[in-house]
Amino acid sequence: MAQQPQTQAVRPKATYAKGDMVLFRDVERFWLGQPGHTFVGRVERSWRHADTGKVLYDLVELSGNRVRAGIDPDYMRLLPPADAMRDIDTAPLSEPDTGVMTPAAVAWLRQHLAQDTAVLPARR
Repeated sequence: MAQQPQTQAVRPKATYAKGDMVLFRDVERFWLGQPGHTFVGRVERSWRHADTGKVLYDLVELSGNRVRAGIDPDYMRLLPPADAMRDIDTAPLSEPDTGVMTPAAVAWLRQHLAQDTAVLPARR
């Protein structure tokens, strides 16, 4: 019986810049089954560990505005702006019923129309 080759997801090495939004997993809390192991953060700086030479990151945890220092990038993933803005980019802005749009798209549309001193279409 021939053995099936095993595939493994290969993640390219990523570097992060100040201001990048990332998802971070506290691996110790995760493996211990503790809550609060994953959070959204903003990259504040990167630095190289003096002993290992590995690049680490300092993040601000957005939900509590708490600084997390020395984060290993193996447990971080970039949150692309395109993903955050997809609902706005694909919103049916010509639709007169704003109820079919996501809340983010409605908020954007209201802000945009307010700048133009226009009014939203009346709800039927």
